[in-house]
Amino acid sequence: MSGGTRDREPGGSQAVSAPAPGVPAVRFSVLDRSRTREGHDDAAALRDSVALARELEGLGYHRFWVSEHHGVPGVAGSAPTVLAAAVAAATRTIRVGTGGVMLPNHQPLVVAEQFGVLEALFPGRIDMGLGRSVGFTDGVRRALGHDKGDADDFAADLAELLGWFRGTSGTGVHARPSEGLRVPPFVLAIGEGAAIAAAAGLPLVVGDLRGREKMLAAIDRYRAAFRPSVWSDEPYVVVSGTVAVAESEAAARRLLVPEAWSMAYSRTHGTFPPLPPAERVEERAATGAMKQKERDLYESGLRGHIHGTEDQVAEALATLIGQSGAQEVLVTTSTYDREGLRDSFRRLARITGLPSPAPSPALARGTGRPRGAESTPA
Repeated sequence: MSGGTRDREPGGSQAVSAPAPGVPAVRFSVLDRSRTREGHDDAAALRDSVALARELEGLGYHRFWVSEHHGVPGVAGSAPTVLAAAVAAATRTIRVGTGGVMLPNHQPLVVAEQFGVLEALFPGRIDMGLGRSVGFTDGVRRALGHDKGDADDFAADLAELLGWFRGTSGTGVHARPSEGLRVPPFVLAIGEGAAIAAAAGLPLVVGDLRGREKMLAAIDRYRAAFRPSVWSDEPYVVVSGTVAVAESEAAARRLLVPEAWSMAYSRTHGTFPPLPPAERVEERAATGAMKQKERDLYESGLRGHIHGTEDQVAEALATLIGQSGAQEVLVTTSTYDREGLRDSFRRLARITGLPSPAPSPALARGTGRPRGAESTPA
């Protein structure tokens, strides 16, 4: 993106409204983790993800990404490319992708084939977000046939994966239908991720917002080391984290409660539970039912996120975008209250002036923009 404005998607027009005063006109996207909720099964969480994508498309969000987690009781999204296919089939204009596929868990050829199929079915709408994490526990890693050391091969695996799309594998094998297609790759910055993205000339997704100084340092290193590639001429930064908007600061904070407690519980009990109602967590905290370590982690988990009224969030976003120079914000909010979550996204769309895509059945028939056509990914 250049000049502080959003680029139009190919094949359709967009009606753009002005953001709140002081909020730069950058892209806003969503990563949904398909979090399960107490009293609702995994299938409901997956259906919730698809339904949310449809609503966000109507609000003008740029991308909708899904995540990869294995053997985690609180997350239903274990097969991101499968879920991405369901989301893409249920929508028409919003870009769909992964945030991300954990490349150490898979053979690069298989990943290339999966995204090639997605791009062939939904041309011009698919993103390939890639991470270097390996399993949540030792048991999960053993079940996947990998260990922590496999993350060290991420850069080589990434190069191999991209080679399958360009037809440069040198093996005599061709990835079909991937070869020749252009699926924008993104690198999720965990540990060495920023350096790998810079060396490969790929867009960077970096978070979270609570570690602001660390995040900004990673962005600076990425921009300084970036080398133009066939995938991207210039650095492209996506900052990710929790953003919650409500009618009051207290109501917005309440949206953060279930995820903050679930994370605290996972670190004190070794399991990642489904999201409970905020009221029950607050009662547990008020009655002293939490042990001190759990309570400390819970309270820590509530700090540092962007949350509040529309005016408060607009001011916080202006600061974040000004500090980071990011071209895009990827919102990762999870909560028990689905209506509260949808209301938060509606309020966020209003204060950031998101474009409402005009109906266009023929939208995005191409296979992607060539290098040099514009300075940012689709």
